[in-house]
Amino acid sequence: MSDAARPRAREAVVVTGFGAVTPLGVGADVLHERAVAGASAAAGSRPAVRHAVFAPADHLPRALVRRTDRFTHLALVAAGEALARAGLRPGGAPPWRPERVACVIGCGLGGTASFEAQREVYGTEGAEFVSPLMVPQMMANAAAAHLSMRYGFRGESLCVASACSSGAQAVGAGMRLLAAGAADAVVAGGAESAVSDLVAAAFANAGALSPGGTARPFDRDRDGFVIGEGAGILVLETASGAAGRGAEVLGTVRGYGATSDAHHVTAPDPTGGPAARAVALALREAATEPGELAYANAHGTGTALNDRLECEALRHALGAGVLAGLPLSSSKGALGHLFGAAGAVEAIVTLQALRHGTAPPTAGLRRPDPALGGLDLVRGAARKLTARAEGASDGGAGVLVGLSTSFGFGGHNAALVLAAEGRS
Repeated sequence: MSDAARPRAREAVVVTGFGAVTPLGVGADVLHERAVAGASAAAGSRPAVRHAVFAPADHLPRALVRRTDRFTHLALVAAGEALARAGLRPGGAPPWRPERVACVIGCGLGGTASFEAQREVYGTEGAEFVSPLMVPQMMANAAAAHLSMRYGFRGESLCVASACSSGAQAVGAGMRLLAAGAADAVVAGGAESAVSDLVAAAFANAGALSPGGTARPFDRDRDGFVIGEGAGILVLETASGAAGRGAEVLGTVRGYGATSDAHHVTAPDPTGGPAARAVALALREAATEPGELAYANAHGTGTALNDRLECEALRHALGAGVLAGLPLSSSKGALGHLFGAAGAVEAIVTLQALRHGTAPPTAGLRRPDPALGGLDLVRGAARKLTARAEGASDGGAGVLVGLSTSFGFGGHNAALVLAAEGRS
């Protein structure tokens, strides 16, 4: 089947829960409220990294906190919020058979804090003092493993490790598990906590980190990103499954597309073609025309090269006219770059924007770069969203459709098309 062919009919994948822990605070509603207000945790950060305001012992048993890395803490707290929204009561049985619940959590770097701490122990105290828990703490699949153990989910569990597109590709993998009939529910998303001086030094030496510690996506003075930490988790189900148990539907993941640049381990394809194709594939699976989009949340790292190439890819995939009139923002101006968590957190930002009919501005953006071409950048203040005429055709006048993009080292490209019933 060619890319231009019509997608195979499949049952809609709906979101019945989501949760987030980010530098703006704990909770998906806090994330939306502070982002819409223009708050930023990625301005003037020194040494160009930003920790979330988050104490894991306030949310998790102390024994569990001691035995796991911070990225797992973030994932478990975000998942707790998502599962509660989906109908899992404290101490109660899950609303699905445990054998039919899968866990797919993306992570780019794993437990870097645990690795660095034990490397220090090894160097100062000797091999015999290294914790036997180091490997299970630092392994990238630890969040997925502990999520399944904490809730007794016995379906497939795995980690998607595709750098900065990991979280979005985890959501895509969850969609495919549902489409294959391999699960009744999938807890999917991403988590990352790599805010160390060592990681920051590597990105700084690569020229990707903002020397001043301020992220300015799409700005003419942008000079790199700020490292953040966080987690975003969604509960995905089929529409019939959610209806059968009377669950509230928070939104729909209409389509997913992913490609590889096959070009360079860090630099994106200079044509932007593979990235554009990921967007086109997501729109095709969603049976959605570019003109139906009411909002786009861009990967928008704030580096000179990536912002330019992403805008070119979007222009190619959507058309210059559509892109020029499409409200567009990047969450990295407010959150920093969350690496493996970014795609999932930004999918939640997109869903919240659609649900509330309000797009958050790009924090830090003051002077849009004219070299990026015609863009409708949301800056300075939040923007009310309106459904395009086409977007009302399958779900009522209030349906808003949005796009979220993610790109990662190694040439990974991912895009999600989401929809929600707009409300004030």
